[in-house]
Amino acid sequence: MIKLLLLLLASFTFSYAHADAAKVKATLQKKYPQFENIEQVHKANILGLYEVVMQGQLFYTDEKTQYLIAGSIYDLKTNSNLTEERSRKLFAVDFDKLPFELAVKKVKGNGQRKMAYFTDPNCSYCQRLEDELKNVDNVTLYMFMLTLFNGSAEKVRGVLCSKNPVQAWDDLMLKHVQPPAGTCDTPTAKVMEFSKSLNVNGTPALIFADGVIVPGFIPAAEIEKALNGTPGK
Repeated sequence: MIKLLLLLLASFTFSYAHADAAKVKATLQKKYPQFENIEQVHKANILGLYEVVMQGQLFYTDEKTQYLIAGSIYDLKTNSNLTEERSRKLFAVDFDKLPFELAVKKVKGNGQRKMAYFTDPNCSYCQRLEDELKNVDNVTLYMFMLTLFNGSAEKVRGVLCSKNPVQAWDDLMLKHVQPPAGTCDTPTAKVMEFSKSLNVNGTPALIFADGVIVPGFIPAAEIEKALNGTPGK
């Protein structure tokens, strides 16, 4: 009987929170027509605020929809960026639906674990990432090569047009051996367009099997945790 009451209470609490969020969304759209493209509204469980997702960004508002807050909320006890952590989950992608045909595939060991990442040959942190990945095994890597820096387009074309793109990439990033000039057609424009659709505007940016996008460089130990489904803070 007690278990049943607890289940009913949990169901009521969820329904009530959902109703509150729906009301906040409707009020925002009614009071502020410019917010007609609101994608989601959720109870934030922080200071009585509500999450408002618009145009691929996370905002906050109060229950009376009097304020719209842009920026990050930090938990000073844990020194963690709550907004960033929540955004990663909110904007997670379906890993299996990524356009792998645009990527260079590299299999290490048994290749059972999976990770995709955006990279640029002239990005210093991308070079550091490649050095860290030498210590990560049993993973299939999908490299989406961007050309954000001057001179990157020529290097990417050289890698993609080589007989062995994986080897050419490793030689370039780990040994600083420039690939021969390429003359083939490459998917570079489509990769750039794809990155923009995910709001990726810098490199490196990692995507793990759970679909969470992690911007910036992280060391091998943190990559291992994420690949094993136990990411760090």
